[in-house]
Amino acid sequence: MSIKQVKVKLILLTKIFSFYLLISVGFILYNGLIEEKDLKSSFALVLGNKVELNGKPSDRLQARLDRAITLYKENLIQKIIVSGGIGKEGFDEARVMKEYLVAQGIETDHIVEDNLGYTTERSADNLKEILKSNFAEPILIISQYYHLPRAAFLVKKVGFLNVKTSYARYFEFRDFYSIFRETVALPYVIVINSIFKH
Repeated sequence: MSIKQVKVKLILLTKIFSFYLLISVGFILYNGLIEEKDLKSSFALVLGNKVELNGKPSDRLQARLDRAITLYKENLIQKIIVSGGIGKEGFDEARVMKEYLVAQGIETDHIVEDNLGYTTERSADNLKEILKSNFAEPILIISQYYHLPRAAFLVKKVGFLNVKTSYARYFEFRDFYSIFRETVALPYVIVINSIFKH
C-alpha cells in the first residue's frame, strides 16, 4: 500500500469519525438538555458522584441534589432515591447525599438510600429491587445532562416503562471531556446489552 493510499484512508477514517462524533454529541446534548413538560413522578433517582475530602458533596453532586430539592418542593416528585457507592475518597456517596437532603429540609422517610450504586448500571439494577419490579411507576432520573441518555437507557433496560430525565443546573469545563466519554460509553452499553441480554 502506497503512502498516498494510506493518506486517503486516514482522511476517510477521519471524516467518518468526525461525522460520528457530530451525530453522537448532538444526540447526547439534545436528549440530555431537553426535558419533558411534565416531570411529575413518584420517584426521583439521583445518581451519585464525587464527595470531597471534607465529606461534602462536590459541586457537581450538589447540583444534582439541588435539582431534586427544587422538584420535590414543587411537588413534582414524592420520594428521592439516592444511589452511590464508596468513592475513592472513602465516603459513602448515598449517605452523604441523604445527609445533604435532610439538612435542606427533605423528610427522612421520603429518602431511600442505595449504597451499592457503584456504577450507573448497578444503580439501575438496584432500582428494580427497591421498587420490587413495579415497572409502571414514573421514574425521574437526575444527573448531569451528558450522563442522562445512558442512564435512561439502563433504567429502561431493567424494565421501567415511564422514564423521565432532568439535568443538574451545573456546567463546567470538564463537560467537554465527559461528553466525549459518553460518545463511547453510550454505544458501548447499548451494544453490550443487545448481545448479553438478561
